[in-house]
Amino acid sequence: MRFKHVAVLSLVLSVAACGQDGQDKAGKGHGGPGGGMPPSEVNVATVQPQTLQVTLEYTGQTVGSREVEVRARVTGILLSRNFREGAQVKQGQSLFTIDPAPFEAALARAQADVAAAEARVEQARRNAARLKPLYAENAVSQKEYDDAVSGETIGAADLKAARARLDEAKLNLSYTKVAAPVSGVTSRALPSEGTLISGPNVLLTSVIQVDPMWVNFGIPDNEQARLQKEAEAGRLSLPKNFEVELRLADGSIHPKKGRLSFSDVRVSPATGTREARAEVPNPDGALRPGQFVRVILHGATRPNALTVPQRAVLEGPQGKFVYVVNEKSAAEPRPVEAGEWSGDNWVITSGVKPGERVIVDGLLKLGPGAPVKVAETPAGKPVAQTPAEKPPAERTAKK
Repeated sequence: MRFKHVAVLSLVLSVAACGQDGQDKAGKGHGGPGGGMPPSEVNVATVQPQTLQVTLEYTGQTVGSREVEVRARVTGILLSRNFREGAQVKQGQSLFTIDPAPFEAALARAQADVAAAEARVEQARRNAARLKPLYAENAVSQKEYDDAVSGETIGAADLKAARARLDEAKLNLSYTKVAAPVSGVTSRALPSEGTLISGPNVLLTSVIQVDPMWVNFGIPDNEQARLQKEAEAGRLSLPKNFEVELRLADGSIHPKKGRLSFSDVRVSPATGTREARAEVPNPDGALRPGQFVRVILHGATRPNALTVPQRAVLEGPQGKFVYVVNEKSAAEPRPVEAGEWSGDNWVITSGVKPGERVIVDGLLKLGPGAPVKVAETPAGKPVAQTPAEKPPAERTAKK
């Protein structure tokens, strides 16, 4: 029994000695935590202030710059439609014809009334001229002469009324040819030939002017307030008039650029947006009323903006941060506030200063205070990584 206890004790002491020896060798080999490890090679980007072009983008819908309802001004039977539905028409072009026969008869009657009135006036004038010398010689009474003069005046008034009725008859006859009030594209014709048109109460068709085209869109009130606040703080410069570009539903850009023509001061209680309108040339009719487009406003600038590449901005529990190479050539984590994207860069509103070097590549091997070595080659686009090398999702900068 005694020999068994001695053997077990010897085995325990031997194992303990081996463990202690291994720890000593490990400590000597690595020089303690982080001791002896070479600095990680990283690529950096130097933060420099610059003036950035700012684009604002909203969803809009196209409408005709003028949308006119075509209605008849007289009552009658619709004889013909003189245009192709959905086609381009010119101002003054005939669109419909209403039966002119009743109006031609009314015009002839009005012409006859004018002729009769002219004859009566001429007769009254001769009568007054004949009685005037007789009245001077007291050959006729005062009443007879006054009646003759009054007859001439009344005849002249009747002639004016007859001529007014003649003008009205001519106007009504011209209204039997319904013309396009503006140049544009027609909608479908609502009544068919042979229909009784009861004057302006019946809508015949509509003409929509598509050159230029208007684009209505809304600017959210909170974004408008943010832009105004940044402009007052000097972080954003707004132009007097924005240049407008349209991105169509297929992703293509409309070749013609327009301008912002209207911005309402009121905020819609239903949508919380301020209505705005752009005017865009559309000579070839490529834009059609009712299209949904993306309205891109150009002209705003952000002076003295600080930017860093998007891949340099990491996401942590406390928000976004970057690694900056400090004076000791170590990686220093720096919390930042990021604004919008500018191309492949984040606009940094606070957290970094001009001239500081932000680590762009080599972030996976870093930790706070880790020694780094700046690579001689400048930072370029990130190289493709194998699945094992991809950073964790929580460290990837996301918009």
